[in-house]
Amino acid sequence: MAYAYDPQNIFARILRGEIPNRTVMETAHTLAFADIHPQAPIHVLVIPKGPYVCADHFALAATDAEIVDFTRAIGRICADLGIQPGEGGQGFRTIANAGDAAAQEVPHYHVHILSGRPLGRMLQQPD
Repeated sequence: MAYAYDPQNIFARILRGEIPNRTVMETAHTLAFADIHPQAPIHVLVIPKGPYVCADHFALAATDAEIVDFTRAIGRICADLGIQPGEGGQGFRTIANAGDAAAQEVPHYHVHILSGRPLGRMLQQPD
């Protein structure tokens, strides 16, 4: 499948420095920053620096170095924030939406890390 990446999406503009952010961590292939509309006391967005639309695009097209860097960045962020459940933290949730039906708002692959309060069930059964 061909993915059409929009280089004018907000995350691409953040990566180019056109829009400021509150950086949590930056590595060679990854940028993490505070969400401007947090849904929990801790809400960090983690994005690859490469032009990937969603999780499957990233998994199939990113280099091994990009994938390892991105995955390890998520682990380091959780450790730095003290939210790892096995290390005395209260735990966290990661979310990555892909496509319109999943409510992906920005067409640049990103993972939400949420913590700091009970988050409840991820999905509710429809009425």
